[in-house]
Amino acid sequence: MTVETFEVEGPLRFTDAASEHFRSSLSSAGKAAVRLSVQESGCTGFKYVMEEVDAGEDSDTPLALDNGVKVFIAADALEFLRGTEVDLSREGINKVLKFNNPNVVAECGCGESFSVG
Repeated sequence: MTVETFEVEGPLRFTDAASEHFRSSLSSAGKAAVRLSVQESGCTGFKYVMEEVDAGEDSDTPLALDNGVKVFIAADALEFLRGTEVDLSREGINKVLKFNNPNVVAECGCGESFSVG
């Protein structure tokens, strides 16, 4: 099975499924963009944080996806996320956003947190 992806200028790649998920979610929420960051959490170190926002913060790196979705990446998350592919996959009856991050060296058993090398 292959997954088609497209690259945007910046540290992340988004699959078509993830891009469409963000577009639909933003439309439903009446928000203008998605902001991605990381936060200290869990037993392994960090977790991904996604917020629907009207605007990014001054220090954020902005990205524009091909479908018009605006994404802001928190300045302190850039090195954690560089090279990451964001995908939406189906697990049973659920759809789950997956961060395929080449920088991750360990993850907790429940998948809540990660550490980078």
